Amino acid sequence: MKKYKFTIHGNQYDVQIHNVEDNIIELEVNGSTYNVEVDKTLQPVKTPKLVRARAVPATDTTPSEGTGSKGGVSATIKAPLPGTILSIHCRIGDSITMGQKLITLEAMKMENNIDSDRVGKVLDIKVKEGQSVMEGDVMIEIGG
Repeated sequence: MKKYKFTIHGNQYDVQIHNVEDNIIELEVNGSTYNVEVDKTLQPVKTPKLVRARAVPATDTTPSEGTGSKGGVSATIKAPLPGTILSIHCRIGDSITMGQKLITLEAMKMENNIDSDRVGKVLDIKVKEGQSVMEGDVMIEIGG
């Protein structure tokens, strides 16, 4: 039940809305009950749902520059959300497989495993344990 106070042409009105169904409003004005018909159907206000995208490491693929005679393709694993690096589960030169755990990242008091989404070799690790990272920061570079 909602209560309102109106002043119209110097007259004061205490209004209480008791019920709203379709386009009929049951209300009380200064103690008298009325059923008021509204021209259009009232739409209840809906609270929007917040949908958070699934945190997945972004891998950007770019041609490598000067990484040997093969001139392969390199990719970077970026932080999916801000946090702190708890542990690194690979070393430079390691061969990695699809789905292999590379980094454990603490974000919002939860541990998140950052897994590889490609096969390759670790070319560079850009972070250290205990380091804070922001969303989108490059953490690991992987070569083909």
